[in-house]
Amino acid sequence: MTPRHPLTPGRAGAASAALALVLASAAAGSPVQAAGGEGGEVPQGTVVYRATAQFTTAGRARDLLLHPDSKKLYVGSEDLPETTGSNESGLHVLEPADGTVRSTVSQAPGPTGTLGRRAVRQLVAPLPGDGAVFVYPLRGIGTAKDGDAAAAGAWVPGGSVTDAAPGPDPSTVLVAQGSVLSEVDLATAVVRRSLTLEGGDRFAYDRARGTLWFTDLGNRRMYRVDLAAFQVAATVELPAGDGFGGFTEVDPETGAVWVGLDTSVVVHDAAGRRIGVIEGGGGADMPRAAGFDAATHEAFVVWQDPGDTSQPGSDDNGALTVHRTRDLKEAAKPVVLPGNHAQSGSAAVAVQPGGATVFVSDPAAGRITRLERSMSPRVTRSPEDRTVGAGAEVSLTAQAEGTPAPTVAWQVSTDTGRTWQAVPGATSATYAFKATTADNGRRYRAEFTNDAGTGRTDPAVLTVTAADTTTDGGGGTAGTSNGAGGSGGSGGPAASAGPDGSAATVGGAGAASGSTGGPAGGTAGGASGTTVGGTGTTPAGGALASTGTAVASLAGAALVLTAAGWVLLRRTRPSRTG
Repeated sequence: MTPRHPLTPGRAGAASAALALVLASAAAGSPVQAAGGEGGEVPQGTVVYRATAQFTTAGRARDLLLHPDSKKLYVGSEDLPETTGSNESGLHVLEPADGTVRSTVSQAPGPTGTLGRRAVRQLVAPLPGDGAVFVYPLRGIGTAKDGDAAAAGAWVPGGSVTDAAPGPDPSTVLVAQGSVLSEVDLATAVVRRSLTLEGGDRFAYDRARGTLWFTDLGNRRMYRVDLAAFQVAATVELPAGDGFGGFTEVDPETGAVWVGLDTSVVVHDAAGRRIGVIEGGGGADMPRAAGFDAATHEAFVVWQDPGDTSQPGSDDNGALTVHRTRDLKEAAKPVVLPGNHAQSGSAAVAVQPGGATVFVSDPAAGRITRLERSMSPRVTRSPEDRTVGAGAEVSLTAQAEGTPAPTVAWQVSTDTGRTWQAVPGATSATYAFKATTADNGRRYRAEFTNDAGTGRTDPAVLTVTAADTTTDGGGGTAGTSNGAGGSGGSGGPAASAGPDGSAATVGGAGAASGSTGGPAGGTAGGASGTTVGGTGTTPAGGALASTGTAVASLAGAALVLTAAGWVLLRRTRPSRTG
């Protein structure tokens, strides 16, 4: 059992010691509150992401991919300018927990098939089991997995590849070469189908709906391409601006297309209708990458600073924002990404399924930041008010959810909640102790804490009643009648004379439950005779509210007075003569 709190017991007066101690509270066994309480500086259930590690083991990261099967972190990289010659380019395979390099695939075929050291610009898709499909300069489409000595690859005919995505067939890949969209064979790079658009160079593929969205920033529009027919099915206008574009991504769950445009993100639904616009919180920050998580229905957007502090709003810091995909509202507090600017290339993001961990690349600093999800404690169960007798066991329970799992500490207040003190040793979800009359009126609450904040339950009020000392004949309440003792209902006045002044009536407080008095009552003085109740329940009030012992004493006194009055009447009554 958890140790009791070492608070000095309150002093009770003699009168209050004889009465029931009452507070507004729920009886034991009443329904538990489902939630409630208050937060500390951070509201309950606030979601935040915190940087827990930074990896500098993969050169200048250009793209990230968390493999869904092997759980490895794949990084497409090129050399950092200041470390040229250290062979940082290639496909790095990292342990996502600490950034340890498992392997690096740096060799891939050139246009003639000759192997050479190649940078990896974009990760296109995971291979079944392990490995990745990727793009390398200028027209290479490669595949490799952890431990490979070199990548397999082929060169796409035509211009430089500007974007790529998995094809509608597992053996194909979709590539953009400027405004030319093609479906090519993954192994041979042979073009199967091709479509030339008015402009653009970036796109996103919605496999579930067979739709591809191609952005043409020069003309401020998107083309919706039907992949089955490989034709433009619709044109959607984008907001006017200066032509800067960061990304085009499709939410695989809803089919909504998200476009990083200037310093905002424009979102359209699967039919091309505008849903809304997300403005960056950093003033000049530009949206450069987005990832989605179907489990949490959230989108993760990476914003980069322009990197020119002479521009208004530029502070050299980027940000990660998290939004609900259903209504675009903020789902977590924005995270500042120090020094993440766009001067050395666009950032990338990878989201662990469930959103517990997010990885963001910083090409300028040559690092990858691992961020973990935290949620401040949210109370799911507050302790219930209790009413117990002195000496009874009290058990209070509270629950809260949070990430990481919060710790708990119980607190007690002796001044109706104005101030609170910690209960030493009470650090479990359930706090149990034996109640005393000194605990009456105290309030108890649980405080839950983790890295993201603090949450407190609603307070529970403890009511402690006096110990039961009733005995036969002592706990009832006197009731007035002409005959033998009856039910102990509401009592009469404390004392009253009979009509002839010869007898007294002793009244008591009626039992709260209307219990029946015992048979020990007597009568006297005809209509003004007195009935004294016998056994019954503890009184709750009345002119002579008392303990059972006090009632017994009064009952004895009433019998003495009655007997004395009877003798007096007999002595003063004249005798009859024949």
